Amino acid sequence: MENTVYKDLIQKALCSREQSYCPYSSFAVGAALLTEEGKVYTGANIESASFSPTVCGERVAFFTAVHNGETRFKAIAVVGGKQGEAVTEFCAPCGVCRQVMAEFCTNDFEIILFDGKTQKVITLGALLPASFTKTNMD
Repeated sequence: MENTVYKDLIQKALCSREQSYCPYSSFAVGAALLTEEGKVYTGANIESASFSPTVCGERVAFFTAVHNGETRFKAIAVVGGKQGEAVTEFCAPCGVCRQVMAEFCTNDFEIILFDGKTQKVITLGALLPASFTKTNMD
């Protein structure tokens, strides 16, 4: 994929991060999900005082896209860090988000991480080897 596409996704993820609701962890995450048709869906983490209903930015983006009829995806940019501060480290998706990605994406789905200076691209297959998918349900 083109580097300009990555940069655009990273920028959208950074902007989405500003909408994070994270009063308990103060860890803001933004995500920008690219469909195979070129549409972008964004998300930010939303916390709850009881924590279990908390949802990550990646899943907000995926669930919004699926709710809008999308089920085929190419890439997602994920950025995160201390709320109110610049991103300074890579923020990889949590295990639950990886499992949601495995539901809708192939092993070559690209996850773009950004540490404020450089981008790092990793495939879902590398991030979640031996995943449990719908093929296990057959």
